[in-house]
Amino acid sequence: MKNAYDVIIRPIITEQSMEDLDIKKYAFQVAKDANKIEIKKAVEEIFGVTVIKVTTENVQGKFKRTGAYPMGKTASWKKAVVKLSADSKNIELFEGMA
Repeated sequence: MKNAYDVIIRPIITEQSMEDLDIKKYAFQVAKDANKIEIKKAVEEIFGVTVIKVTTENVQGKFKRTGAYPMGKTASWKKAVVKLSADSKNIELFEGMA
C-alpha cells in the first residue's frame, strides 16, 4: 500500500483552481499510477476532510524549444480535482492564495 504523501505530490495553484475554492474544489498533482480511491483516502488522511467526489485527468507534456538543440518535451503528469462535502472544513494550504 502506498503512503498518502506518495500519492499527493503538490497542490495546483491557478486562476481556475482559486475560483473553485468557494465551492470546495481543490486541485492536486498526483502520482500517475494512483486511482480515485487512493487519491480520496490520501486527501482525507493528510488534511482531515471528507471527500465526496474525485475527478482525474492525464495531462500530456508540451513540446518546447531548447535553443539550437532539437525540440524537447516536458513531462506528462496526472491531475486530480477533489470536491469536499459541505460540512467539511477548508484546506488551510489554499487559504492565503485566494
